[in-house]
Amino acid sequence: MLMYLVEISDQISGFNVFRYLTFRTAGAIITALLFVFLFGPAIIRGLRVRQGKGQPIREDGPQSHLLTKKGTPTMGGLMILTGMIMATLLWANWANPYVWIVLFVTVGFALIGFYDDYLKVSRSSHKGFSSRMRLAIEAVIAGVACFAVAQLGEDAFSTSVTFPFFKDILLDLGWFFVPFGMFVIVGAGNAVNLTDGLDGLAIVPVMIASATFGVIAYLSGNEIFAEYLQIHYVPGTGELLVLCGAMVGAGLGFLWFNAPPAAIFMGDTGSLALGGMLGSISVVTKHELVLAIVGGLFVLEAVSVIIQVASFKLTGRRVFRMAPIHHHFEHKGWTEAQVVIRFWIIAVVLALIGLSTLKLR
Repeated sequence: MLMYLVEISDQISGFNVFRYLTFRTAGAIITALLFVFLFGPAIIRGLRVRQGKGQPIREDGPQSHLLTKKGTPTMGGLMILTGMIMATLLWANWANPYVWIVLFVTVGFALIGFYDDYLKVSRSSHKGFSSRMRLAIEAVIAGVACFAVAQLGEDAFSTSVTFPFFKDILLDLGWFFVPFGMFVIVGAGNAVNLTDGLDGLAIVPVMIASATFGVIAYLSGNEIFAEYLQIHYVPGTGELLVLCGAMVGAGLGFLWFNAPPAAIFMGDTGSLALGGMLGSISVVTKHELVLAIVGGLFVLEAVSVIIQVASFKLTGRRVFRMAPIHHHFEHKGWTEAQVVIRFWIIAVVLALIGLSTLKLR
């Protein structure tokens, strides 16, 4: 919205700074951070009153969780998303369609997660509504977004997949691009959702991935930088840097309250939405495969669950002591802080590897 102040920059030269993505991104970070800092305590109090017993804790999980996490309210994603969306609308260019596509996926997935959290709290059970129905709705939202991305792009490139480390290889998926993009977005949403199991475990890797894809979006949307790095130029994606910045700011504010011992949990409201956001940004910027690298921690969490379920159904045995894999390490004797910090380190390393794909071609 503030972008429109550029139109009167001829009369007030100071408003010319709103032309610059870096300035507006910094503004979005600060705005989202301050919003969560200022309104977070009131949101937490309101959720605690309405939820009573808070988020149900899995009885088959680490026994320490039943003591340290019982009664903690969930749906903290409302804090993150409100701050992020407000800052994005304030600082981003409303004329950019990619901003609206990513927000569409983010809000859509947030509503699914919110309903799931509501059912868990109201029923005092860790089980929400039907997983099949949930995946079906997610797929519809992702499908609409991918179709819009395909329509906005240029010729065959709009339905193509690029490959990290290779500058000239393009695979045109044609009509199959939409189901491929749906898989990426839905997969990312649920992978982040599975990662959200310990205080601070999900939010920091999400911030790291968001910052990384903010850089990727900025470089992909800048013709000069894209040509220099020999990556594919996608006009308009640079504006997503503002959205990613808003997410980082809101995430920092949330981490203040989510740091152990957490005063609030992100819940499916936040984790599903933020994962969907990352997936949709990767589709828009044509870096879907890079997301598998940058978000490798989320992939690991999801794969651990798939392996555990498949192994138990086929052989009756469990590969891990408990899935997702962060609980496996807890059962092996790692403290919660050790698991969280070590997983953060992994997220940083994977982000650096993901960024290196922009130059190593």
